[in-house]
Amino acid sequence: MTRRARRGPRVPPAVMRLGVRQLGRSCLDPALPWQVQRTRLDRLTRPSVLPRGTTVTRQAIGGVPAQVVAARDADSRRTVIHFHGGGYCVGSAHTAKAWAAHLSALTGCRVVLPEYRLAPEHPYPAALQDARAVMTALSGQAPRGTVAVSGDSAGGGLALALLLGMRDDGEESPAGCILLSPWLDLGRDRRAVPDLVRRDVLLSPDWLDACARAYADPAAWASPLVSPLCAAHAGLPPLLIQAGTDELLAPDAGLLAASAAAAGVDVTYTTWPRMWHDFALQPGLLAAADSALAQAAWFVGTVTASAAVRR
Repeated sequence: MTRRARRGPRVPPAVMRLGVRQLGRSCLDPALPWQVQRTRLDRLTRPSVLPRGTTVTRQAIGGVPAQVVAARDADSRRTVIHFHGGGYCVGSAHTAKAWAAHLSALTGCRVVLPEYRLAPEHPYPAALQDARAVMTALSGQAPRGTVAVSGDSAGGGLALALLLGMRDDGEESPAGCILLSPWLDLGRDRRAVPDLVRRDVLLSPDWLDACARAYADPAAWASPLVSPLCAAHAGLPPLLIQAGTDELLAPDAGLLAASAAAAGVDVTYTTWPRMWHDFALQPGLLAAADSALAQAAWFVGTVTASAAVRR
């Protein structure tokens, strides 16, 4: 079913870029305590305009707190599980709620936003354990062919690590996976491309390094479940990978797309010029984000279509 989400006034990219830069400077500062970063980020990202008729409910799914976002007539049998970003240390369901609501409005699916445990209080593998618990619980409610997983930034790394763990354990995969500006290699030297350091208005190498050290011991960074770019990628379900050209994590998206495609995975990889990290989370405000959202809606409809027909 094709739907059209209500769209508010768009913000010029140059103005949005300034706002994102200020968000990064005020919230994602490694000199600040984690709790201060979390509080500031939550306060600045909580206000959002959702499509009319959207409902947001709080549930415990597999013992993990979550927000479930659904359009007025969403079909609960079709689900996207989206893991929020924040370097595994900050962030919450609020940061991805607008994206989730617009996706539900376009596709008619419900979107589950798990509040997985954060480092450094809960380092690896706590977040991955929570992701598996949510997937297991939802799989008991509906076939995995009706479930897609998704994640932005660190949440993208968590989503891919979840798929790899399921594959290696011989479990049936979800229908597909959406990765928005994914962070896939915690050990990569982000200072190696100075031009990207200069162009990224949200992330800094110092902040990413602090998050990586809080999440896992450096000796574990090469583990495929910590840095899923280091894994073999054969046997994964269809992937949709989206990234901006002006972000520190752009190389991760491109390298995964190449590796997965070479391994025979169905990969759709799209980049948006002059877009910053996690730009796709701003639908309704930014034309590029609306374009990325439309592609995500197409992907969800495509990968879950055959399962919907079987039902």
